[in-house]
Amino acid sequence: MDASTLKAPSWLHGVNFSDHRNYWEFGYDAVMISDTAFYRNPNYHKETDTIGTLDFNKMKDVVKGVCWALFKFK
Repeated sequence: MDASTLKAPSWLHGVNFSDHRNYWEFGYDAVMISDTAFYRNPNYHKETDTIGTLDFNKMKDVVKGVCWALFKFK
């Protein structure tokens, strides 16, 4: 399982694509967890974005990585 961290400025394309942006705007800390789907899946947020185009093995790895991080750093 690969994981990377990046503390990026909000003006960087893609960093403000999620709900965490609203927390930052009002001074709350927030973390964005992303598998960068919009760079890898041409169906992302289109009518062709169906369950058949999802990679459940990758999704499983994301969930495992988040759980690992939460338990390690709590």
